[in-house]
Amino acid sequence: MNRAELAHFLRRGRARLTPSDVGLTPGARRRTPGLRREEVAQLAGMSVDYYTRLEQSRGPHPSRQMLTALARALRLTADERDHLFHLADEEPPRRETASAHVPPGLMLILDRLHDTPAQVVTDCGEVLAQNAMGRALTHDVMSRPPRERNLLRLYFLDPAARTLFPEEDRAEHARVHVANLRAVAAARPDDPEPAALVAELRASSEEFARLWEEHEVSLRHRATKRFQHPLVGLLELDCEVMLSHEHHQLLVIHTARPGTEAYERLELLRVVGLQDMSPQGTIPRRRG
Repeated sequence: MNRAELAHFLRRGRARLTPSDVGLTPGARRRTPGLRREEVAQLAGMSVDYYTRLEQSRGPHPSRQMLTALARALRLTADERDHLFHLADEEPPRRETASAHVPPGLMLILDRLHDTPAQVVTDCGEVLAQNAMGRALTHDVMSRPPRERNLLRLYFLDPAARTLFPEEDRAEHARVHVANLRAVAAARPDDPEPAALVAELRASSEEFARLWEEHEVSLRHRATKRFQHPLVGLLELDCEVMLSHEHHQLLVIHTARPGTEAYERLELLRVVGLQDMSPQGTIPRRRG
């Protein structure tokens, strides 16, 4: 691990970004250009002390998960992400499979969506990034352990996740999840990720196993979804899905039509929902 070069690369990456580049408010006047260390730490989901030690060439060896989070926080390109891994003496992720690295252009779009819930997910349902409104609507999935960031695992294995939706809509959500995963698994037969997820859910969820046997196939597409939010009540939102074929990633955006009750409630969520980012505002984790 080349600590000195890693530290220099992190400092340069931080200096070239502004708060508006990553969806943050500028705040008070800054003495130096670029993001503050605490802002990078916040974006990467790590402690400020841990990140500071990395920049000072005295940090521990970062995990692959931490390197991925840093690449996302610093809006690195795929080549820059690979360089970051090399500096940490890690093999970069393979590019021919679904990537956990969100391209800077896609992150830029996500950061610009200040007033509407949005998130980036893989075609297998892995949540890779959320904006503030996305966290307010569907809870802060990125704060959970990596294995608990998959929407299918949450939906079929964690009953609390289903409380986001009205009870009468839950069977349809389950059907759509399974139909999408079957299409993804068929399209990528040599990729172990979708196959492993299918095997796990068939073994762990009777409902998933039953739906899997129905052999329904359907990729994610535009739809209308209803959310039962604990703060603002029922929200009927239009769901737009933008697909990045190269990276097997989806930008999922939820909007409300102007003049509707859902639009007014979504506006209310901007005010009250963004303040409810405490552990009490997240989906409770299942026990056991």
